[in-house]
Amino acid sequence: MRRARELARRALGRPADPVTPALPEALTELARRGPTVLGPTFGGATDAALSVAVVMPSFRQGSGGHATIVHLASALAARGHAVSLWLEDFEQRHARDGSALTGRQFVDWFGGAELELHCDFSAWQGADVAVATGWQTVPRVLLLPGVSGRAYLVQDHEPEFYPTSAQSLFAAETYRQGLHCVAASPWLAQLLRDRYGASSSSFDLAVDHAVYSPRDESRRDDTVAFYARAATPRRAVPLGLLALGELTRRRPGVRIALFGGDAHADFHHEALGTVRSADLATLYRQATVGMVFSLTNPSLVGLEMMACGLPCVEVDSEPMRASFGVAGPLRLTPPEPLTLCSTIEALLDDEAERRRLGDAGLAFVQGRTWSRAAEQVEAGLRHALVPR
Repeated sequence: MRRARELARRALGRPADPVTPALPEALTELARRGPTVLGPTFGGATDAALSVAVVMPSFRQGSGGHATIVHLASALAARGHAVSLWLEDFEQRHARDGSALTGRQFVDWFGGAELELHCDFSAWQGADVAVATGWQTVPRVLLLPGVSGRAYLVQDHEPEFYPTSAQSLFAAETYRQGLHCVAASPWLAQLLRDRYGASSSSFDLAVDHAVYSPRDESRRDDTVAFYARAATPRRAVPLGLLALGELTRRRPGVRIALFGGDAHADFHHEALGTVRSADLATLYRQATVGMVFSLTNPSLVGLEMMACGLPCVEVDSEPMRASFGVAGPLRLTPPEPLTLCSTIEALLDDEAERRRLGDAGLAFVQGRTWSRAAEQVEAGLRHALVPR
């Protein structure tokens, strides 16, 4: 009976037992002590190499946020900066594994073997600029000594990751701590300025064109690839599954490939789970239509689909319109299951429109390189070093 209850809970997508969410211990320490006073003003030339300490939250396999951090850190290192990665293991997940296993997992999942990874702060010796990369890391960055500037790499509006809760309050408060925010889109940078009064600049999310490209592979005419990372609510996976369920009712022979997580569906599909980048690129080059939903800031997945020439369907929303335009390279569709289904079905029937969208997507991402993104991030880091 206990096993049956567990299976039922899993099928409904609920955890087996209630768990109190982990919070960074540095929150309380920061409340007691206040931020550490910044060190001397950075005295290097405006183009001098920087020592950059990037503080990351606990990680899981398939985290797009950590993949972006590694891409940017590697590209900053290639620009001549001394970049180190520091793990704020607020969940104490990696402490159980030990630093050696944690390091191997991190490189296996995200790359960055050339980067220096620290699993705690015992070896901390300061840096020109310390960079927070998630709301959980901001208290630690504010406490670190020996830094001349602090910045905040903001990849999304994190208060929306949670229901009304302590976490949503803490996440929102991090934007009011005086760190210069380097946001992952102009839309997000504007939101941070307007809602929180934050100092902000932006960079453009990019694509690894060595992996994601439109190589000569046979593209099918019956395949929909959906980013079904159900553990991430802002991906609106239930909405997509409803649309795809209707699609399979209308077209019983359609091939549905779900990837990115462990979403459950009651229609016939291929459950690919977490897929490595090279295999994802193959899927994108073979699929007919791609689908990824971003209810807040855009996802890397849509850009990577476009880089492979795959027409992509997205939910019509303010951040998507601001980032891609109303008539841009993505097919923006109202968040209604039958409308989404009809949009996909129309693309399956219209090869010319698929080709037009594919070409528009390729043109859009052509200049989106991690080298260019790192240049934009570097400008934000230097802004954070200017005394105010």
